[in-house]
Amino acid sequence: MTQFPLRAGTLLTSLVLAAAAMPVHAAPAKAAPAKAPATPVQIELSHGLGADKGAQLLKLVERFNAANPGSTVMLSERHWSEGAQPVLSIVAEADEENFLSGPSRFKPLWQVMKDAREPLNTLRPGDVKVMVPSSLDSAGRLQALPVALSTPVMFYNVKALEAVGINGSNLPKNWNDWQTVLGKLVAAGQACPMTVSQPVSTLLENASAWNNQAFVTGGKNEQIAVNGLIQVKHLAKMSTWYKARYLHYFGRGNEGEARFARGDCAVLAAPSGAYPTLVREAGFEVGVGGYPYHDDAYGAPQNTWADGPALWVASGKSAAEYKLAARFIRFWLSAQSQVEWQLNSGYLPLSEAGLLATQASKLLRDELVAQRVAISQLTYKPVTSFSYATAFAHRRGVRRVLAEEMEAVFADQKPPKQGLDDAVQRIKAGEQGCCRPLATMPAGQLN
Repeated sequence: MTQFPLRAGTLLTSLVLAAAAMPVHAAPAKAAPAKAPATPVQIELSHGLGADKGAQLLKLVERFNAANPGSTVMLSERHWSEGAQPVLSIVAEADEENFLSGPSRFKPLWQVMKDAREPLNTLRPGDVKVMVPSSLDSAGRLQALPVALSTPVMFYNVKALEAVGINGSNLPKNWNDWQTVLGKLVAAGQACPMTVSQPVSTLLENASAWNNQAFVTGGKNEQIAVNGLIQVKHLAKMSTWYKARYLHYFGRGNEGEARFARGDCAVLAAPSGAYPTLVREAGFEVGVGGYPYHDDAYGAPQNTWADGPALWVASGKSAAEYKLAARFIRFWLSAQSQVEWQLNSGYLPLSEAGLLATQASKLLRDELVAQRVAISQLTYKPVTSFSYATAFAHRRGVRRVLAEEMEAVFADQKPPKQGLDDAVQRIKAGEQGCCRPLATMPAGQLN
């Protein structure tokens, strides 16, 4: 089994010192404990990241609390709407519209940091054009911190693929070549050659962008456009794989990850952030490869998108609570915390220091392999009018409708074109409130 050590001593310190040489205001690797405030301050941070990712977040919180006596961040795994709203909440994409609808529940992150006179040292918006923009306002300022960004990659059981003659040097790059490999796995007796996690995002949204096909059209007045020629061809191939038992579908969420980690399936298409959890839970060596493309799609491969839960700061809290929240966010963005967060959680870097560790570190080449593959896809080519990231799928019901139609195709109830055509029509019609616009606050109306 592949080991996943933090090696938090010499290795991590070296990385932090290297990152600190960059022109960013990163916190030092080992800061002196902060002076305790006259009145102890305590804030809650809620999340729904699950047990493993939650345990990695707890490490970050405990290190912050140890360095800040009298100031406590309390971690809880609960929904932000259960009881009093926490000062800090990590909100999943599927729940974003609920969070943003109705009375304002958040104070913009950039405003929180400005009021507390704390730096907000993140990657510039221009550096992350492929990031789904739901955490940005219309002026490009961060309303929330996208702490759990991922993009789809291919994970595989190294031993299972080696048994059919495939390794890291000859790993397939396009869907047709993967079909050949999956056929070999079936012939070798593999009951579940491949599965998928977050299938709508993985098999529809990112397959559109990576093949330079529009997922939506219309600029500010976006309309779903997931029924183009390449998308229909792609769903037809996935449906053929499903019926041939090459592809196994276990649900609309992360169910496929658990099946892969148990050794049930040899290949997994899933968000890149799954990597360290899979390594910790699997009883075999986990390999990482690039997300496949269609070699007859014009412009492919193009770029994928970065998406995931974001950290929001609640409105209506005290000045002391906001100051503590700002200090914690600055701590999270420091060089050491960014390296540790990437190693432990698998999510993409949020600062220049974290990006340096991913792209330049030879010491962490194995541990950060999923992030390197992800970043290479996100930056493979300049974004086009077809491949730009959009938060359209965060709207209520959009992913549900797409999942329902994809499942109908897999169940042989509809041909692929009809399934995607029906999805487009249902979403355009706003079925069951699926397409009400996200409540994005315009610039100048954020206070």
